[in-house]
Amino acid sequence: MGTAVQVSPLIVHPIFKETHIDTPHKSLNFSKKLVKTQSFRDICKQGSLKEAFVSLSDGLADQKRSQDCFDEHYSLVLELCGSQKALFQGQQIHTRVLKSDHVYDQVFLGTKLVFFYGKCGVFSDARKVFDEMSERSVFTWNAMMGAYVTNGEPFEALELHREMWVSGNSPDAWTFTSVLKACGECIEICHGKQIHGLVIKHGLFTNVFVLNALMAMYTKCRDQNAAMLLFDRMVETKDVVSWNSIISGFNANGQYMKALSSFRDMQVTEIFPTTYTFVITLQACEELVFLNFGKQIHASVLKSSHYADIYVANALIVMYSKCGKMAEAAIIFFDMEVKDNISWNSMLSGLVQNGLYDETREMFREMQKARYEPDKCSVLSMLATSGRLRNIFIGMELHAYTIKNGIDGDLQVGNTLIDMYAKCCKIDNMNNVFNRILFKDGISWTTIIAGYIQNNCHLKAIQFFREALLKRVNVDSMMIGSILQACSRLHCILLVKELHGYTMRRELSDIVQENTFLDLYGECGNVNYAFHLFEQMKIKDVVSWTSMISCYVNNRRANEGLALFLSMIAAGIKSDSVALVSALSAAADLSSLRKGKEIHGFLIRKGFIKEGHVAGSLLDMYACCGAVQNSWKVFSSVDDKDLVLWTTMINAYGMHGYGETAIRLFQMMVGEKILPDHISFLALLYACSHSSLVDEGRKYFKSMICEYKLEPWPEHYVCLVDMLGRANQLDEAFQFVESMEVEPTAAVYCALLNACRIHHNKEGSDLAAKKLLELDPWDPGNYVLISNVYASQGRWDDVEEVRTKMKEKGLKKDPACSWIEVGNNVHTFTAGDKSHPESDKIHRKLASITRRLEIEGGYVAQTNFVLHNVDEKEKVKMLQGHSERLAIAYGLLTNSSGAPIRITKNLRICDDCHYFSKLVSKLYGCEIIARDANRFHHFVGGVCSCRNFW
Repeated sequence: MGTAVQVSPLIVHPIFKETHIDTPHKSLNFSKKLVKTQSFRDICKQGSLKEAFVSLSDGLADQKRSQDCFDEHYSLVLELCGSQKALFQGQQIHTRVLKSDHVYDQVFLGTKLVFFYGKCGVFSDARKVFDEMSERSVFTWNAMMGAYVTNGEPFEALELHREMWVSGNSPDAWTFTSVLKACGECIEICHGKQIHGLVIKHGLFTNVFVLNALMAMYTKCRDQNAAMLLFDRMVETKDVVSWNSIISGFNANGQYMKALSSFRDMQVTEIFPTTYTFVITLQACEELVFLNFGKQIHASVLKSSHYADIYVANALIVMYSKCGKMAEAAIIFFDMEVKDNISWNSMLSGLVQNGLYDETREMFREMQKARYEPDKCSVLSMLATSGRLRNIFIGMELHAYTIKNGIDGDLQVGNTLIDMYAKCCKIDNMNNVFNRILFKDGISWTTIIAGYIQNNCHLKAIQFFREALLKRVNVDSMMIGSILQACSRLHCILLVKELHGYTMRRELSDIVQENTFLDLYGECGNVNYAFHLFEQMKIKDVVSWTSMISCYVNNRRANEGLALFLSMIAAGIKSDSVALVSALSAAADLSSLRKGKEIHGFLIRKGFIKEGHVAGSLLDMYACCGAVQNSWKVFSSVDDKDLVLWTTMINAYGMHGYGETAIRLFQMMVGEKILPDHISFLALLYACSHSSLVDEGRKYFKSMICEYKLEPWPEHYVCLVDMLGRANQLDEAFQFVESMEVEPTAAVYCALLNACRIHHNKEGSDLAAKKLLELDPWDPGNYVLISNVYASQGRWDDVEEVRTKMKEKGLKKDPACSWIEVGNNVHTFTAGDKSHPESDKIHRKLASITRRLEIEGGYVAQTNFVLHNVDEKEKVKMLQGHSERLAIAYGLLTNSSGAPIRITKNLRICDDCHYFSKLVSKLYGCEIIARDANRFHHFVGGVCSCRNFW
């Protein structure tokens, strides 16, 4: 009976069972009632609650009216209240129903009340009405299940479905539709498959509504294949909902191309898209690669009747925004006759995503002028904008707005406030917001940890991370990534190991984190740990290989880095520009011109040569390999030169002793309207220092401060002190150090001490040595320099004292070594080295060279440069075994083409070897290009490019 009542309550209402249809009077009364009831239905259809209540009150006051129409009137008003979510008015009708003595169909009105409360989101009241009903129809069960599903309680809906089966009520198509929707929300595919079986058993497999619900369930449960099988079997029953379900399913699974193909297939079938169709299809175009498809759909929208649809317009705004086309999004937005908060929020969000923060502020003002009340989404966009612009005043105004409107307690708003204050460097405000959040999630902890890291409070970040662990916060990869940044800044190997162990125990490691740990171990100087991790990685991508190569290069193991790069190529890993730049750095450190040229060729073949940072690395590689002419060719080939490229070229000329050329290049750069920065001036001052251009150096140091308003870095002071010291203007150098506005660093006194060594200034060297050890007592290079200064002055007791201090501190001197590239290999030599396979030949060749230099060139070993307290014979022997001489001898042995001999030394070349190299270049008619720790030396015809100034 319940089913019949819902379909046509006026015809089969119980009162009509007593009516004699063949009586004319009765038939007339029925017609009148039908007309009047229809009139009330029309009032309700117009959607005016006020008119509906007035009409209902008039009807109830009319005592002459038959009572059989009250159920229909109540049901119509309840439907209207439900559609408008008018809870209070609906509750009044509920009260009237309870008090009325003329309600005939309790099941019918009870079902309507359940439906009404479900529509209003008060499913607890809906359940109360449901439980108090002594009799229920299938529609009652459907209404209650629908209430649960609509209000986000799918598990309750499934439980109710079980109760329905136990009670013996037979489901209909709408029952299965609600249950399948609940299965999709719960990701209960097993339960969904059971319902699928029941659908077949009840003969509803051809019902388009049920089939659409089945497809939607399989889609939400990530079984798109099952959804497609159902869809393909719907030959004649496919409607627009079916197509929407399949397009939506492809979207949910990230199969955007298939979603777009389905939309095209739908157009072929001549089924007209709905608003929802256009919205979900545009969602598939929210990546730049699908922009053309999005434009085609936009054209379809313009041809259809949906152009004025606000939902479609909003979807178009979002699509263009996510594709970075804000101009197109703005055109659509400003053409909209009717906008809602979603329209404004979509524009605000799009502007923020595309970095247009000033435009975001302007759009927010326009929103306020249009009298749209900013909601949570608007505030989130503006908070993000305030953070990016570092505008604390707007950020604080928004914070006050959130408090005033009661949304400051929202978790997402709180997290965004933390981020905004962090970016504005307001740590106290950031911490206060964090403490006020009652129920913090992992994002809250991650955001505040990242905030402390952004403000260089790395220890505080680690403290909060430990606190998060104690509170059993769910640590994800994002939080680990944030704390790894703190480890990177602190260079604390113990902390890195501890965190690495934690991620391994919790199985939180992924390839991104493993690559980060590779970088961290490299930054902390633990190359062996890094390589062990690299070997243990089950999956290695190009970033893994690049990180390990960089680890070797940054820890002075360029030979191994270059070998690993070759292994990467052999393993078939596709190199990117970053990997190739790392390989170029390795070639530059080794001065391996052959390998550098091979990588250059690889860059050309792969098309990376046009990338700015690649050109800079290539230029630097050639400069470090002594081929400054090639550096200039690379520089000249770049059309759009940036500041970095100009600076790299200036530095290249500076390290080769071409100071005048470096200055001309600097002037050309300024002429191109490119403003120099700190690094540009550093390269220029370096060039002046190594070319004895003292006046020019003073001039540009002053220009940096006065003309360009750049505050000097400690490195700039070091350059100027070094320049004055090398030019034997020690008094001015000391006066300059004393007049410095900032505290002199250890490097400043190191430069002074080296100048005192060159110019034999005992008093100055004692002062500089004392200051140097006070400022940096843990650098072994400082002790070596001081020891060499004392040795050059014959102060052997002081030398012994310095060396004793080194031993007590556990410091060791880096052994001198030189290397030379021959063929495809780099050969390394240390002083007196006999480990080379051709050692005997090399030593015989060196002895032969030395004899010829003595006979034809008048070479006499300058033993005063041997800084050891041994006899003269031993000093001569020590000089003749220096590593750069062994490299030169091997170069003469193997060089049959007459190409320049290129050698590299990790320390400064000594004066005697410098003289030795000049004589070799003259008597053997060869060019020797030597790179030491300070600069390049080009030996040609007995003359060095450094002009004895290094």
